[in-house]
Amino acid sequence: MSVLPLVFTSGWASGINAYAVVLVFGLLGATGVSEEVPAALQRPDVLLVAGVLFLCEAVADKVPYVDSVWDAVHTVIRPIAGGVVAALLAGHDGSLPQLAAGAVGGSTALVSHLVKAGTRIAVNTSPEPASNIVLSVVEDLGVAGLVAFAVFHPVAAAIVAGALLAAGIAVVVLLWSRIRRYLRRRRYRRQRREDKRLAAAGGAVPPAV
Repeated sequence: MSVLPLVFTSGWASGINAYAVVLVFGLLGATGVSEEVPAALQRPDVLLVAGVLFLCEAVADKVPYVDSVWDAVHTVIRPIAGGVVAALLAGHDGSLPQLAAGAVGGSTALVSHLVKAGTRIAVNTSPEPASNIVLSVVEDLGVAGLVAFAVFHPVAAAIVAGALLAAGIAVVVLLWSRIRRYLRRRRYRRQRREDKRLAAAGGAVPPAV
């Protein structure tokens, strides 16, 4: 139970930027700032890979529509990363508390990821790219800051993470109509491309719905 607030916060953060979570935890442990970080997260190869992928995400996450594609690819990656980080934080290989921590971290990361992906879809309906850049920077700074804060004040950080998660869900619900319009337009564009492909191949084009 004592590690649960840290697990919850790391799960929330992993759903937004899993590579930043690994990188921040690893750097805090490798530099000796915290002794609570598992050794697996401090390994140089883990830090190197996390750093490279974090830079890739930092770029992709700020480009309209590319960010949504990136989110779609990470629908599986972020929850898995959240579960793995949570299990490492809980320790005790194969124990029930470790498995429970992994489940909490993974499920929290999944919900957080879905909130982020939904918010990005809504933002992508705006014609200008500035909102994507601002939102991405705020997310990156928020993840790094809250993870670092959670190492020293896990309960307070978990309360903040919970409030942010609840607020994010409320925002997605409010913006659902805009998200639905975006998804309809995307399906229409995909159908148009398929119709053109069939027409070019000499196939029958189904009537438009």
